[in-house]
Amino acid sequence: MQEKVITLATPVFFLLIFIEFFVGLARRRNNYRINDAINSLSLGVLSQVAGVFLRVVRIGIYAWLVQHVAIFKLPANSVWVWISGLLLYDLCYYWLHRMGHEVNVLWAAHVVHHQSEEYNLTTALRQTSSGAILGWIFYVPMAVLGYPVEVFAAVALIDLLYQFWVHTEQVGKLGWLDRVLVTPSNHRVHHAVNDVYLDKNYGGILILWDRLFSTFIEESDHEPVVYGTRSPLRSWNPVWANLEVYKGMCQDSWRAARWPDKLRVWIARPGWHPADVAAKWPAKAFDITHERYDPKLSRAEQLYSLAQFTLMLLVTTHFLSAVLRLPLPQQLAYAGWIGGGLWIIGGLLERRPVYLGLEVLRLAGTAVGVAVAGAWFGGVALPLAAQVMIAVFAAGSVLGLWLAYRPSSAAHGYLSAQ
Repeated sequence: MQEKVITLATPVFFLLIFIEFFVGLARRRNNYRINDAINSLSLGVLSQVAGVFLRVVRIGIYAWLVQHVAIFKLPANSVWVWISGLLLYDLCYYWLHRMGHEVNVLWAAHVVHHQSEEYNLTTALRQTSSGAILGWIFYVPMAVLGYPVEVFAAVALIDLLYQFWVHTEQVGKLGWLDRVLVTPSNHRVHHAVNDVYLDKNYGGILILWDRLFSTFIEESDHEPVVYGTRSPLRSWNPVWANLEVYKGMCQDSWRAARWPDKLRVWIARPGWHPADVAAKWPAKAFDITHERYDPKLSRAEQLYSLAQFTLMLLVTTHFLSAVLRLPLPQQLAYAGWIGGGLWIIGGLLERRPVYLGLEVLRLAGTAVGVAVAGAWFGGVALPLAAQVMIAVFAAGSVLGLWLAYRPSSAAHGYLSAQ
């Protein structure tokens, strides 16, 4: 259900993103960059694609617990069940969110949402692909109490959709609402790396949980929020964004000499390293004044990447609508094609030469695959005219790639090998 609703809500999301963008321009406070926005949206796409395969974890385990462990059988047609369910879900979300900042293995999933050094509505769509693997644990109390699956799924969606609008700098403080609800001002604090704001304001809908558990702090006019993480990602690769912290934990666990330290790496606070590992491989000190990651792109490079991402977004809509009708091998192949395309687009945004070749292979492989199969993923038969159109588009894209990324048009006069 969630994937369908998100797909239907996507046009509304993009309308609000465009409104925020033009409001920022009018106020001369624009905080959008094409590379950052594409990266955030790519991570949202990957999250939806991964969600298809993690549905059994996200909903299946909950449904099993309700059926076999629940103490009560709460009615799904009761108003108080829905209201109390939303409140309880928001409380469970608070603790999941808080532990996502206090336990390394949970931070490895949640970090994706914080990596952007900008703060706008695309940041709201910047979601993890692995959060469901352990996140279900925090909602077990709802299952044990017997909240029906349909109630759980619906209130989860309400909680998620609510949080979209709070990711903006264009809305200031809202008076008494800031004392009760999670608002843009309250949530800006949550995304901050400033010492005074760090690890605060975890609520999803209600900020009352933070006031109750002493994790609330008000945004101060004297301390402008700086966004991102204390170990900046410095990449537009959405796959790497999801794997970065997991890789770091695996390295620390492998390098640590003591077995207790090998295990503690996974449950310690983010940033903790075994003493022997920290001595041999010291972490780089965080500098809040560091320059934002922003490899310069020419206008043509930006437009090419944006065009290819837009097409990938449209194709993902088809994937989400058709995936349940496909056998698992085709689901995986389709998901891999989308993930690979987003990975390559991220590399183009970083202006890494190797991704030019990978992009040509992607385009050519897609055209050849369609011509050989005579169909798109899922056995969607394509008439000859459609196959020709795809081949022409691929050829045109290769030409556009060459025109956009040829040395004379590059922002630095050459392709950076960063």
